[in-house]
Amino acid sequence: MVRPHLPLNALRAFEAAARHLSFTRAAIELCVTQAAVSHQVKLLEQRLGVTLFRRLPRGLMITEDGLALLPTLKESFDRMADMLERFEGGHMREVLTLGAVGTFAVGWLLPRLAGFRARHPFIDVRLSTNNNRVDIAAEGLDYAIRFGNGAWHDTEAQALFAAPLSALCVPAIAARLKTPEDIRRETLLRSYRADEWPGWFEAAGAPAPAITGPVFDSSVLMVETALQGTGVALAPPLMFSRHLASGALEQPFPVYVSKGSYWLTRLKSRTPTPAMNAFADWMAEMAAATRAAG
Repeated sequence: MVRPHLPLNALRAFEAAARHLSFTRAAIELCVTQAAVSHQVKLLEQRLGVTLFRRLPRGLMITEDGLALLPTLKESFDRMADMLERFEGGHMREVLTLGAVGTFAVGWLLPRLAGFRARHPFIDVRLSTNNNRVDIAAEGLDYAIRFGNGAWHDTEAQALFAAPLSALCVPAIAARLKTPEDIRRETLLRSYRADEWPGWFEAAGAPAPAITGPVFDSSVLMVETALQGTGVALAPPLMFSRHLASGALEQPFPVYVSKGSYWLTRLKSRTPTPAMNAFADWMAEMAAATRAAG
């Protein structure tokens, strides 16, 4: 594509003035005079043959033509600024966009992420959390860490490790639980998966009661509720090892039910970048260590 000469100074002056609706504040941002900004905007208006601002006694009012031009310029300058910020010390910083189940992010990934950053200082991880419902393409993710069976349409899935569920509660509740059947008398905190508590009672060899406790879309919220002493959570002990180690939580019985594993997933159509390959290798190493410690 052959581009016409782009009047970058004039475009930058207009974009800043449009954001501030002031030549004066735009001049301060650009470290030039107010007259220089006004002059550049006039040059742009002459080139385009339109009026971009209406000059008012106290500021500016952008015209419809100006409003039509502004979004493209703002996005373009933002993208250029973002790209320039990636260069540091002779290296270009790569960006890795990652979505993760909130429980996994808090309980496993975040305590280890500093190790990845130390090994790969020029990869910036941008992390968002979810409740296991994620659209990799729509959200523009390189990877999504999910919980399930690994079968997602058009997705490449790398198994990390299983995270079986067990009953977790505060010590005061654990003290009155002598057998798994005693949990039937407690408030059972649960996820939206209706088969988890029945599966746990089956594994414990105890009859399951009617499950009527509060429903949570995140194990983090469920366990936070359990920490208030209001019930027994069914959650993966692996993800709450710090609470168990500190004594804030107890696992009253060594009974587990497995409903899936954690997986590192990406779209099959997504060609892995060097940053993605580095992250996948590191995740495989860290997951292997977790399985070994198991």
